[in-house]
Amino acid sequence: MDGGKSSSTQYNQPTAQFYHAPADNEFLYNLYGAQQDNSTVGIASRTDDGYIGRQHWFDAGGGESGYLAPDPRDASIIYAGSGEGAITRLDRRSNQLQDITVWPMESSGHGVGDLKYRLGWTHPIVVSPHDPNVIYTTAERVFKTTDQGKTWTEISPDLTRNDKSKQVSSGGPLTKDNTSVEYYDTVFTIAESPVQKDLLWAGTDDGLFQMSRDGGKNWANVTPKGVPEWSLVSLVEASPHDAGTAYFAVDTHKLDDLKPYIFKTTDFGKTWMKITNGIPDGAYTHVVREDPVRKNLLFAGTETGIYVSFDGGANWQSMQLNLPNSPIHDLIVKNDDLVVATHGRSFWILDDLTPVRNTTTQATTQPVLYKPRVTYRMRWPEFFERRQPVGENPPNGAIVYYYLASAPKGMVTLEFLDAHGQLVRRYSNEDKKDADTPPEWPDQTPPDEKIPTDVGLNRFTWDLRSQGAMPLAGEPGAEFRNRGAMVPPGTYQVRLTAEGKSFTAALELKVDPRMKTSPEDLQKQNDLARQILAEVSEIHEAIGAIRDVRTQIHGLDRRLGYDSRYAQLLTVAKEFDKKSMDVEGQLLQVNAKSSEANLNFPVLIDERLHSLIFSVDAGDYAPTRQQVQVFEELRNEAQPLLAKCHDLMQKDLVALNEMINKQSIQVLYLPAKKNEGQSMKAAGGTGH
Repeated sequence: MDGGKSSSTQYNQPTAQFYHAPADNEFLYNLYGAQQDNSTVGIASRTDDGYIGRQHWFDAGGGESGYLAPDPRDASIIYAGSGEGAITRLDRRSNQLQDITVWPMESSGHGVGDLKYRLGWTHPIVVSPHDPNVIYTTAERVFKTTDQGKTWTEISPDLTRNDKSKQVSSGGPLTKDNTSVEYYDTVFTIAESPVQKDLLWAGTDDGLFQMSRDGGKNWANVTPKGVPEWSLVSLVEASPHDAGTAYFAVDTHKLDDLKPYIFKTTDFGKTWMKITNGIPDGAYTHVVREDPVRKNLLFAGTETGIYVSFDGGANWQSMQLNLPNSPIHDLIVKNDDLVVATHGRSFWILDDLTPVRNTTTQATTQPVLYKPRVTYRMRWPEFFERRQPVGENPPNGAIVYYYLASAPKGMVTLEFLDAHGQLVRRYSNEDKKDADTPPEWPDQTPPDEKIPTDVGLNRFTWDLRSQGAMPLAGEPGAEFRNRGAMVPPGTYQVRLTAEGKSFTAALELKVDPRMKTSPEDLQKQNDLARQILAEVSEIHEAIGAIRDVRTQIHGLDRRLGYDSRYAQLLTVAKEFDKKSMDVEGQLLQVNAKSSEANLNFPVLIDERLHSLIFSVDAGDYAPTRQQVQVFEELRNEAQPLLAKCHDLMQKDLVALNEMINKQSIQVLYLPAKKNEGQSMKAAGGTGH
């Protein structure tokens, strides 16, 4: 692309051309799609590995052009289509396919007019939202099965224009090319109302809208005026809120008409409205969907990008954000996510629709805190692949959105509190004052500690951990070694404070449904983890204090060492220095300058406590008896040494400061407590 100045692998960007984007009902749902000139794909929307790689996708049956439909009760069963009306049923447990095509008569080389059914290149496969045993597919008519494709029943007459002149062999006498992609006069899309059973909507590739209110016994042509003749009805959306409401996306680019066409009815097809205001010419439409949570919140996929309407289609605006410019052939709202199937840039997911669902047309001058969606307490790795071509996981933790109408003049805080109102974690927009050591490994990313405060919408992800242990200056890997304990499931409060005003919202944290651990066991785990963190903090506070005093002692030696009048004082000071070094050297390995220094320098109490917290917090389980026993042993080792630290400060330092006072030298101070932000008085003296 730049004349050979630079190069990259062919995996520098996703390029799959997907037709549709169904999803299964797994807890971590999978997406499915057929890729043009490639296979079908089932792929994870997120994984426990921290990324989405080659090992997380699989061939799902069918072929390059079809719809896919996972069984809503059992994600191991997948129905997939392909050209010539082919349909397969894949059982992933055995990885065996069954051909359940409506009419499995080979048709290659024939014009569609020669065939029993006009089974096309792309045909819908739709599972009834009311009965998962019912599956619909189409040719020039609609078929239904209730036995997983063993038998199919016609439930409609020919619903197309059935123009015989458009059903002849394709390509002329010299280069015939009958692959079924040329087949015309077919039912291209179908949907059953999720509100009313047996209410079916269908659209044809020759421009007709059809409807049945009795499961296919009787059909009505409800095509409105204004639909270009012979246009492709690309997709029909039955409203999830109102039985009489449906949306039809119409594609006319094959007629050299690049204008968008979306039609809406609210009275079972009696009257229609064209709803494309705000979508420009050139952005011809492939799909329209209505949000199942917020009525009249619509999403449209066009040839040039994605659009959103907050008023039922009366007005549209671009919602492209960071989505590549690419045709969008399908959209679905899955749980609280918006899934996008592009025809050229693969799958994309907008991970949380919370701010979109709560957007209003009224301007506000006040900060807004949006109620977070339900968050599941899941584990994720600290180290994961970032250097290979992999898909991104959604953010790990509780996603919090907030809106700032103007640039804040002071500190903005985001706090997380438990059900009793006790502070669990606090973040702000200020840089951390403590100097942190950078990660030692390229795939290691510390969690965010500073919240964004941009004008407009902001997003922050809480990692579901409480405040960590007090860090120790120069400690290798401090961000990870001192991380807080993962909080137990329950109800929490989020509190945003900006411009002197506070706003709160509830946050519900649920246990990973794949885990069988009880809330009581998770509470026990959290209790032990917090005890270990408290012990680490006590050690770090004590060591930080004696290190600070030692630094001052070294300063005394530099200032007074030349004067024999201070020889006795310096002798006492050096004795303090020696004692403090000795006790520090028993609490932690002072020679450890990197995370793998323990290969050369034996770990001590501090390092063992850090290791134990990772042991206890490795998964969602109650602590083992031996984990409790190891903590008790380490605490019993630490407490006498911490008592020595206390004596050094309250006795030895007091005595040293008394000598300093007598000689009118500035006394030695204990450092301020970092966790409280309050200075401590000089030990044994008033200071100068």
